[in-house]
Amino acid sequence: MRPVLVYTLSRLGLFAVAVGVLYLVGMRSLLLLAAAFLVSGLASYVLLSKQRDAVSQRITGNRRRARED
Repeated sequence: MRPVLVYTLSRLGLFAVAVGVLYLVGMRSLLLLAAAFLVSGLASYVLLSKQRDAVSQRITGNRRRARED
């Protein structure tokens, strides 16, 4: 469960940072949230690859154990 939690909190953190930066730049309203979603998604793709791999391995391991039982 830990890799999933770390990845999820990291994604939320990146989104919060993106909202903050874009707000300071002058974006407001729904455009702010849409742009922050896009920016944080792109940033997480680049910055969180290790965490994403850990989540994938965790899920794969859980599925293998479930099949063996």
